Amino acid sequence: MATLPAWPFASPPAWAALPGAATGQGVRPRPLVFPADFGAHPDTRIEWWYVTGWLNDESADAAPATNTPAFGFQVTFFRSRTDVPATHPSRFAASQLVLAHAALTDLAARRLRHDQRIARAGLGVVAADEGDTRVRLRDWRLTRSAAAVSDAAVNAAVNTAVNSAANAATQLGSGAGASTYTTQLQSDAAGFAFDFTLTTTQPLLLQGDAGYSRKGPAPEQASHYYSQPQLAVAGTLTRDGRAQRVRGRAWLDHEWSNSLLDPQAVGWDWIGMNLTDGSALTAFRLRRADGSSLYAGGSFRAAGTPAGTARNFEPDEVVMSPGRTWASPRSRGVYPVQWQVQTPAGRFSVNALLDDQELDGSRAGTGTIYWEGLSELRDDAGRVVGHGYLELTGYAGRLRL
Repeated sequence: MATLPAWPFASPPAWAALPGAATGQGVRPRPLVFPADFGAHPDTRIEWWYVTGWLNDESADAAPATNTPAFGFQVTFFRSRTDVPATHPSRFAASQLVLAHAALTDLAARRLRHDQRIARAGLGVVAADEGDTRVRLRDWRLTRSAAAVSDAAVNAAVNTAVNSAANAATQLGSGAGASTYTTQLQSDAAGFAFDFTLTTTQPLLLQGDAGYSRKGPAPEQASHYYSQPQLAVAGTLTRDGRAQRVRGRAWLDHEWSNSLLDPQAVGWDWIGMNLTDGSALTAFRLRRADGSSLYAGGSFRAAGTPAGTARNFEPDEVVMSPGRTWASPRSRGVYPVQWQVQTPAGRFSVNALLDDQELDGSRAGTGTIYWEGLSELRDDAGRVVGHGYLELTGYAGRLRL
């Protein structure tokens, strides 16, 4: 998610600070169409493009199974439709807001750096474009371009999978090399900069029912949601003015919705994991105030499986059990940084690689306080089988969307 991973799926908890960020009218099921659905959906209330991943120096062993990541990174752009009508005569009217969060986890230094921005869309310097992924907040950017496989091929593969009997799963898409993403940003305040290229190596993964993903017990509590796991990352990471070439693996989520959190939900817990064998695992739960699960879900796509054969998890098939906790000295939130996760794809443990990966967007007006961090995935035998991000919201105060 994102956080604001805006939801447990990229989840982020930032919409609490935004005007008009919630409505009771949910999105409706429909086929996703590309490249249009790579782009923005300004008629919906909330939307995010969420990228997380791990990095090593370019000279390091490329295989994460034999080389612990040196860095983790997050880049998330959010778009929010406010209550200002699009027909407002002023070109300065804030009918759409764009927010961005960026973070760098440095495992050797045991340090998290992060920064955030917010601005109204307009004047060509702040925008989330329709038609394809082109999001910018001044000099922070995320852009998609079609690669070796055309967008027509993406739609053909998606439609084939959606219409096939194999659509008991949640995944479809083009093929390897269908998209290339670029992201650039610089944070003078936090002393880091990203200039990365992210290339698809696998088909799109449509979460839920062909991209229609339930997020609660009520039908209107849903989003349109797809993922692009196992992105190959290459580029330049700069820390305190020192640039180094890096490579790694990343996960992208794109999600848009109108719906409110269920009134009983205080937050969510979410994982998106790239496994070392090429598989992809998602699991999430929405959480009540007493810590019990209100709703859960996720998916698993085994490495090398064809489009349309991923496995969606039903709410009663996902059990996420918290373990060791870390208490923030700043917010006083107490976050579970170790988890046991039981799914139809197996039993796993999730372990944060750095306890202090709390982000505070409340001071800058870009969200609330949440935990979003680089973590390792271990199988039932205790072997490291993947890396990805864990997102935890609602532990430093109830999340309000």
